[in-house]
Amino acid sequence: MTYDIRLKRIYSEAESEDGARILVDRLWPRGKRRESLRLTDWYRDASPSPGLRRAWHQEEISRAVFVRRYRWELNDAAEALVPLLRHARRGRLTLLSAARDLEASHLPVLREALLEALAAEDASDRDDPASPPCYAGDKGR
Repeated sequence: MTYDIRLKRIYSEAESEDGARILVDRLWPRGKRRESLRLTDWYRDASPSPGLRRAWHQEEISRAVFVRRYRWELNDAAEALVPLLRHARRGRLTLLSAARDLEASHLPVLREALLEALAAEDASDRDDPASPPCYAGDKGR
């Protein structure tokens, strides 16, 4: 199965095609009121830890080290991905960040981790996938 997970700056205009709009930054974006963003949710738990984020922004670590440590954080707290997996199974998921350069931010790493987790779930015979609603019409389970 294929999943549609998009990346977008929080400062970009909200569009009806965005699907579930989830802000995945630890910090609230400057100058933005919650009502103006049309957010589905603000989910901090899937963003890098404050220490890792600080080390990356202060250029104390390389991109490769940042990616490796962030993946470790995501693996150590796999349950933090469950709400995002549920949204991805329902339709388009748009991950939002205040980062200026999305491709150099944590969002591509998070999208990759989500896609890997979804593929692993799809390949397994689990009776309790991250998003039970996607099996609501499956009477064979």
